[in-house]
Amino acid sequence: MASTPDDLLARWNALLARAGVADPAPYGAELLARWAEPQRHYHTTAHLRAVLDRIDELATDADDPDAVRLAGWFHDAVYRPERSTNEERSARLARRALAQAGLAPGRTEEVVRLVRLTASHDPADGDGNGAVLCDADLAVLAGSPEEYAHYAAAVRREYGFVPDERFRAGRAAVLRQLLGLPRLFRTSGGYRRWERTARHNLRGELDLLDA
Repeated sequence: MASTPDDLLARWNALLARAGVADPAPYGAELLARWAEPQRHYHTTAHLRAVLDRIDELATDADDPDAVRLAGWFHDAVYRPERSTNEERSARLARRALAQAGLAPGRTEEVVRLVRLTASHDPADGDGNGAVLCDADLAVLAGSPEEYAHYAAAVRREYGFVPDERFRAGRAAVLRQLLGLPRLFRTSGGYRRWERTARHNLRGELDLLDA
């Protein structure tokens, strides 16, 4: 059975309760409203849910799995496809909201760091938290051909205001940046499960764009 926004809110409430936040529900409701904004076609609550699920699967590789989960909630909380500052604005939102909620300052700053890391998806060696979040965010790249095509089409819809030629050039640059990483997936489980398929999908999309 597919989960619902209420299920996601329950996950948020449980996460913040473990962190000692007395009344987490208002913050979760605001986040879910952001993830449901009309300009989103890929960066939706479905993407949020998928990232949280993948974090759960990879959690043993993280030093602080709940900090990674919080970063998953915030990593695309601010999303305007015409802007290049979404990760930074999302990180600032995380700092404000989590400080207001009463999360410990050190943990808040770790969440902020992790959200910013999703701009590059290139965590340092030994950064378990960063590896789990980035792997969870990139796991969509390893979908079946149908799933990957659906993902690519949803991304294109988000950039519907961009002319085709300019979109192809920009998207190709993103794909080449990803393919240029020594590893797309930094956790052992993510690399084993997703690396080969993701690279195949990325190369296939790049070939179509170049054609």
